[in-house]
Amino acid sequence: MNIVAVLPERSILLTVVLSVLVMTAGAFAQDDPHVGTWQLNLAKSTFNPGPPPKKQTLWYKAERAGLTALLQGIDAAGLPINPDSGNLSIYLDGKEHPTPQAGYDSSTWTSINANKYVVHRKKAGKVVLTTTNVVSNDGRVMTITTKGVDQDGRPIDSVRVYDKQ
Repeated sequence: MNIVAVLPERSILLTVVLSVLVMTAGAFAQDDPHVGTWQLNLAKSTFNPGPPPKKQTLWYKAERAGLTALLQGIDAAGLPINPDSGNLSIYLDGKEHPTPQAGYDSSTWTSINANKYVVHRKKAGKVVLTTTNVVSNDGRVMTITTKGVDQDGRPIDSVRVYDKQ
């Protein structure tokens, strides 16, 4: 498994990346509605804490055993998001996976249905962040809702809306 390393202040972005990588249980990756290119719709998204990025794009590719994804864009300060990072691969197997990121020890992905899954982030065995990812029935909109706390205990309550390109 390839892991994307990011700065602690970009932890919410890694959460988004990790949350969008799960294939649905019992489905083939090529049938996953997450596959494709997604552009963040800033007008429909809310960020707490803010500020929001200036631009963000998520790419998903089906692989034999799951999905590969890449998150890039421009953060609020005008700096590149993940400019040198490679693809991130995650496989839905119902197990906790180590998360090399400040504030979290592990992540677990749970498929709800073909268009929805939930990601739980844990620190010292306790869930500190929950992300829900839903692709609309028409496959045109993906909504990622993240709630919990960051590595400093500050609340996170964000809704990111992406349009399929």
